[in-house]
Amino acid sequence: MQVSSCPILRIKKKHIRQHKMNTRETECYLLHNYLARLNIQASGEEDDTNGGAWCANPEEKVHWIELDARTLTEFTGVITQGRDDPLESDYVSSYYVAFSNDSREWTVLDDGYAEWLFFGNSDKNTPVLSQFMEPVVARYIRILPQSWNGTMCMRMEVLGCPVPDPLSQYQSQNEVTHRDDLDYTHHNYLDMEKLMKSISDKCPNITRFYSLGKSFKGLEIYAMEITDNPGMHETGEPEFRYTAGYHGNEALGREILLMLMQYLCREYKDGNPRVHHLVDETRIHLVPSVNPDGHMKAFEKGSELGSWTLGHWTEDGHDIFQNFPDLNNIFWDAEDKGMVPKLIPNHHVPIPEGILSSNGSVAVETLALISWMESHPFVLGANLQGGERLVTYPFDMRQEIRMIEDQSLFRWLAISYASTHRTMTQTFQGGCHADDPTGGLGIVNRAKWKPIPGSMNDFSYLHTNCFELSIFLGCDKFPHQSELLREWEQNREALLTFMAQVHRGIKGVVRDKEGNPISNATVSVEGVNHDVRTGESGDYWRLLNPGEYRVTARAEGYSPFTRLCVVGFDPGATLCNFDLNKSNWDRIKQIMALHGNRPIRLRLASHQSKQKSCGSLLPFNIFLQSVFHKQNKKLKRTEFIQNGNIF
Repeated sequence: MQVSSCPILRIKKKHIRQHKMNTRETECYLLHNYLARLNIQASGEEDDTNGGAWCANPEEKVHWIELDARTLTEFTGVITQGRDDPLESDYVSSYYVAFSNDSREWTVLDDGYAEWLFFGNSDKNTPVLSQFMEPVVARYIRILPQSWNGTMCMRMEVLGCPVPDPLSQYQSQNEVTHRDDLDYTHHNYLDMEKLMKSISDKCPNITRFYSLGKSFKGLEIYAMEITDNPGMHETGEPEFRYTAGYHGNEALGREILLMLMQYLCREYKDGNPRVHHLVDETRIHLVPSVNPDGHMKAFEKGSELGSWTLGHWTEDGHDIFQNFPDLNNIFWDAEDKGMVPKLIPNHHVPIPEGILSSNGSVAVETLALISWMESHPFVLGANLQGGERLVTYPFDMRQEIRMIEDQSLFRWLAISYASTHRTMTQTFQGGCHADDPTGGLGIVNRAKWKPIPGSMNDFSYLHTNCFELSIFLGCDKFPHQSELLREWEQNREALLTFMAQVHRGIKGVVRDKEGNPISNATVSVEGVNHDVRTGESGDYWRLLNPGEYRVTARAEGYSPFTRLCVVGFDPGATLCNFDLNKSNWDRIKQIMALHGNRPIRLRLASHQSKQKSCGSLLPFNIFLQSVFHKQNKKLKRTEFIQNGNIF
């Protein structure tokens, strides 16, 4: 649903700069005039006592805010909204609209009989559209509030189309511009399903269209697998994921992933070597709409009339992104007690029993995601969100000062996206709702910015092998359809660059001496207190920055093995395989089981004759005693072999 054939003038995307918006006051009483942008949010900072909006000086008798479109524009309407504030209820309930070509002489819009008084808002959150009976051509538009509730505060957006300039139109026709031939439209649920099926039909050899499960209302949570052998995990091939639509009103991420599917399919068929290498060497999973129920609500209102929160939650009220089991406190408490990694692992932290039971605390969409995450050996992933333009890396939850073990790697991964995005590091206008929190880099630690508990990113790092980040695509969660081409062009290179990072670090297979793969083996990097596990086929991937690392592979029933692995600056992960020898511990446990696991005593021969009669048994008994000594330090008990006999 679109409110007009003409798009917004993108005040809320900050395409209209602050100096192109003026107010009646030479200085704003409360907040700067650029905070009149639709859906802008209060900063949430303690020293900021004002919610998000432009608020006029109450000492002035006449109030207005104007916009310079910088060119002749065909204005078609205005959308207004009240002030974002947790306590106050401030909004404009009526206003006039005036136009000018020179900003000196103004004409108030009338209906043929009198000046047209537009009715505005009746609450502070719901956007209200006022469309003009006929388009008005001008350069400047001015809003003149006449009545309001509380303080005179408002957020706004203007609808309009630039009037074509014959000269610039001629120049644009002769420009050589790159444009991918994709479907740049918003898709409802059925349209998305139809598009994904058509992509799978066009590229059946490299795609698999499947579902993670169902939403609360029974809609499928669709996914697209893109790889050279879809439907199966190939040993040595890492798995990557992009997910979007955790909040149903964040439609841009959904459309970006639908465009990425189209792009990979088409470019692979056309022989693009970069895409060929990416698809052939990676198992890619794309999930465009994690919360299809919420998107249906937002889609009904459209890109401009949906509020900041409409469709944000699931049908039964969950924020999916922060609905995951809180493993942070469990892990941090164990760390504080010195139990990591001896008693509590520093990876694959188990979910406490009963957390995922059907008591309603975990959404069905979250349960589907957890099952999916546990059934695939994902190495790297990112979730696409909206409302800001930056990349965040974990930890997302704050507890004193807790730095994630792989912080330098996470920062590199975040920068790989932000630096290749066309505008993410152009922060001279500040952030979407306050000052730029990234310091010009386009990346920030979530816990330092806006901490949240139970996030997918933290859960993924602590419970699986997968490193997960959040990519916030822009100020506008649900941009006008005319913006989708621009958004794709801004994100395309970053999307491809970030996917390629899955081949960074080391990889290999852990086997026994007979060449059999060892699953659930632990791969540890010296100096990094976070391990990974091998998959069913014994393969593993460990993302690392360039450098030299001492890496150890361990598995139950096998002796650990350590080797030096060097990660270079060239593309591609370094191959580091491990062949483990069987240990004697399994045999020792068998012996103990025959004795009912009771403490038994090892008595060494004290005479030469007994040593001779024992033959080669004595050295092995000494070995057993040594092994038990090491094990008993952990078990805190003493066990012996009886009479030096082996059964």
